[in-house]
Order: sequence, then structure tokens, then C-alpha cells
Amino acid sequence: MVDAVDPVVVESAAVLARHLRQGRDRRLAVLEWFAEAGMGVRPGAVPVPEPAIGTVRQALVWVLERSVSQRLVALARSAAGAGEEGQDALYAAAGRVLGAYRGAAHPALVRAALEAGEDVPVDAERDFRSMVHLVAAVGLGVQEVGTDALAEAFAAFGMFGLTVEDWAQMLGAAERGEGPPVDWGQLQQHADFVGQVQRAGDEELVRARTVMIGLRGFYGLYVLHGLLLPDTPAQAALRRRIDDLGVFPLLDHVMAVNPSPRQFAELLVVCLEPFYDNLYETLMEQLAEDPAVFRVPGDETGVVGFGEAWAGAVRDLPVPGRDGGAGVGPGERSAKRS
Repeated sequence: MVDAVDPVVVESAAVLARHLRQGRDRRLAVLEWFAEAGMGVRPGAVPVPEPAIGTVRQALVWVLERSVSQRLVALARSAAGAGEEGQDALYAAAGRVLGAYRGAAHPALVRAALEAGEDVPVDAERDFRSMVHLVAAVGLGVQEVGTDALAEAFAAFGMFGLTVEDWAQMLGAAERGEGPPVDWGQLQQHADFVGQVQRAGDEELVRARTVMIGLRGFYGLYVLHGLLLPDTPAQAALRRRIDDLGVFPLLDHVMAVNPSPRQFAELLVVCLEPFYDNLYETLMEQLAEDPAVFRVPGDETGVVGFGEAWAGAVRDLPVPGRDGGAGVGPGERSAKRS
């Protein structure tokens, strides 16, 4: 008599093997498995079983302990008692990491440039080097860094449409007791990604994955609008809601459309925050009002017609610097190649 093998065991082994390549650490494969298990299931496909949440937690801690973010936090805390030299080293190290990051141009500007046959603009205004002040505040303390510097750091995110002056006014009012108090202890607590994972419950980690995958989808739709994704009323409504909330710059900073396992770990911790959970729920409510994201008005072919419209828009792109930026049809391209 042959004992039957539990199908879940078989599928779990298959999923792990799919992500576990030779020479790769098993914990990275576990995170990819956890991410895949949170994705929607295609019709007729076998659902991906969940990995053991304890194993997921161990993998998250292992990855985060080796992350740049965690190393910066450790450096910031060590600088607290290291005098001026330690502070200089902290600012130099954090500046190297953050100075290399630049926000991409807004998708609406990218789309307009592509449709006009012009060069895609580069966002030269958003400079994230001032965010080094947030890192410094974790180790040196808010009083040492100062509210003016922190106002620059918060404004670098670009969220809510607030300027440096806006943030400085609010933080200054809080410091003088003239406005709502700021709990700077939250900054210290949330900077410790490893600690957050260790404190989070099993259900919280799974919920954070749901929030992250959902926000990544909404962010991806917004970004793809810049790459000529056919616009629909449902998409436009989602973008308006994001714009009304003033959170696209924040999503642009924290989200990744196709994250690596290490990025996935950091994004998961970010999405433990109630702010992102509430944002996800708000956008899901908007999606429920009009779910026809991939249906072009008047086109009864549905998703198929949507895909064809996108392919046609990309195919007929004007070519910068040629024919004055005028569009070139498929037939003309063929003739010019010959």
C-alpha cells in the first residue's frame, strides 16, 4: 500500500524549488514564495500554499539585518556618543546613500513628452539628500538636528503638496506648544525595521503583504499612465484620488513595481504602518466604485481591445528628432527600413 502525499506538501516543494536557484540563500527564496502566495490566482490555476509564517519572519529578520537601512540606523545610533567626528561620518555615509536617489519625472509629463515626440524630462527638483536629517535624528535626537533641517527632510518626500516652509511652520508651532504635539518617539521606533518585524503578529505580516501588493498595483497603474497605458474613467478616478490625497510622491519613493526579495522585506515593514493600510482601503473603495480599469469606453472587446490599443499607441509613437516629432505609421517605418 502506497501512502498518498498531501498535495499541499507537493505544491510547497514545487514553489520552493521554483525560487531556489543553485547558490542562492534559502531565505530569499522563502520571501519570494511568501510574495507569490499573496498574489491573485488565475482562473484554473492551483493556489500557491502559504509558507510557514515563522520561517517567513526569520527570513525577513535575516534580510533586514543586512539591509542598508538597518546599517544606517545602527550608524546613526552609534554616532550619538561619538562626538563631532561620528556625526560627520554619519552625514557622509547617509549622504552617499540618499544622494544617489532622484525621483523620476511625473508620469503625466512623461506621457506628454512621448506623445509629442520630445525627450522624456528628468526630475531635477526633487533632491533626497536632505533626508539625511531624518537618519541623523534617529541617532542624535530631534533637538540636535533641529526642526528646520527636519522640515527640509519631510519636504523632500513631496507628499501632501507641502513645502519646506509649510513643514517648518507646523513643526515650529508644535515645538512652541502652539500646535498638535509630535511624538518623535515614533521616529525612533519605526526606524528599527528588524524590531518591527519581531513585534508584529502573524496576521499583521500577512495584512502588510496585502497592503503592499495592493498599493504596488495602484502605483503601477499610475506610472504606466506615463508609458501610454490607454486611459479609462476608472484609472482616471484612481489617479484623481491619489492626487487629491497628495500621496503620489510618497508612493513613488517607497514603492517598487517589481521588488527584489530585499526590497520586498523593506516594503513589507513600511506597510505595517496604519497610514498605508488606510490608504490601501481608500483606494480599494475607489476601485469598487468603478472596477473597469482595463475597459476602454465604447470597446466591447474588453481586455483584449485594451491590450491592442496599448500596443498601437506604443507602435505609433512619434520619433524624437525625426520628421519634426510627427508620428510615423507602421507602413512608413517598414518603407524606411527598406
